[in-house]
Amino acid sequence: MPQPYVLLSAAVSLDGFLDDTGPERLLLSGPADFDRVDEVRAASDAILIGAGTLRTDNPRLLVNSPERRAARVAAELPEYPLKVTVSASGDLDPTARFWHTGGEKAVYTTDKGAERLRALGLPAGPNGVDVVSVGPDLEWPALLDHLGDVRGVRRLMVEGGGRVHTQLLQQGLADEVQLAVAPVFVGEADAPRLFGAGAYPGGPKSRLRLLETRPVGDIVLIRYAPTVPGVGSAVSPADRHWLALACELAAECPPSQTAFSVGAVVVAEDGAELARGHSREDGDPVAHAEEAALAKLGSTDPRLASATVYSSLEPCARRASRPAPCARLLLDAGVRRVVTAWREPDTFVEDAAVGNAVLSAEGAEVVVLAGYEERAKAPNKHLVG
Repeated sequence: MPQPYVLLSAAVSLDGFLDDTGPERLLLSGPADFDRVDEVRAASDAILIGAGTLRTDNPRLLVNSPERRAARVAAELPEYPLKVTVSASGDLDPTARFWHTGGEKAVYTTDKGAERLRALGLPAGPNGVDVVSVGPDLEWPALLDHLGDVRGVRRLMVEGGGRVHTQLLQQGLADEVQLAVAPVFVGEADAPRLFGAGAYPGGPKSRLRLLETRPVGDIVLIRYAPTVPGVGSAVSPADRHWLALACELAAECPPSQTAFSVGAVVVAEDGAELARGHSREDGDPVAHAEEAALAKLGSTDPRLASATVYSSLEPCARRASRPAPCARLLLDAGVRRVVTAWREPDTFVEDAAVGNAVLSAEGAEVVVLAGYEERAKAPNKHLVG
């Protein structure tokens, strides 16, 4: 199963701090925003915090609204989302409220940390604690794989702290950032900030995609999504967004009985969209999606060498309508990473599904996200059933 959709949630001051340096937690959110967070929790399969947040804040991480809990039960979900914490050392307080409230809990740790945690006498039983070691080192991809494959988590809400948020963003593992910006200034140099220093995907030129802004009481909610493609075979959350867009473009194609409906998007390494296209664009009955997108840039655009092309259908390697198939056009343009959803069936060309092999043979990285195949097929049901 795929890794969960990872949503980073935090409240920050206008100057970017999570808290002040006082002994009590600085409450940046107001009643309206606390209720919004409760709603987001109720819509999640799991809620995660780091060990530092568990030690400092001693949170319960519950869905507080009885109505929302009842709605979860009516939907045949557990009353509370799975509660997750992360600790490489396993040095956690067994009396913390995290362990003794709500439903099921899981702590992800290392081999050494697991030994320590199992000796703490953490709660067992149906609502007990599952101690999961991911090996000698604590790696986020392995943790997310386990949450998706073993625990069936599809939507993961991450509530901190700043170190956890920073690591997930820097490793290209966050699908969304939700910031509740409070109208206050902290102004203390030693206070904890939301994001730390280091390299982020795409660098300072990369711009996140704005999803929403709205007032929540006297707070402003801002939602962003990363746009930077993955590197090589590694799949980033942005890869899923751009491939979904290619599938949406396929649905815009004029219908045809003699050609597939395909969408394509070309994205620079910093996450900027360079071009998009779809089959039969501008009334050309034999135009292919990748061809239409590349035509808007020119085959000598230097950005193509580091760009990713997203195509809802495997780029063709055999073509009757024009001399150059799309796989050849991509290679000649310098493209070296292609993400696609659906292997080409033999509907119009015998042994059609060789485009990916042609690309790979000449050094291009081809990533197939099979979870999007049905979206890619949808506008072509009349051709392939």
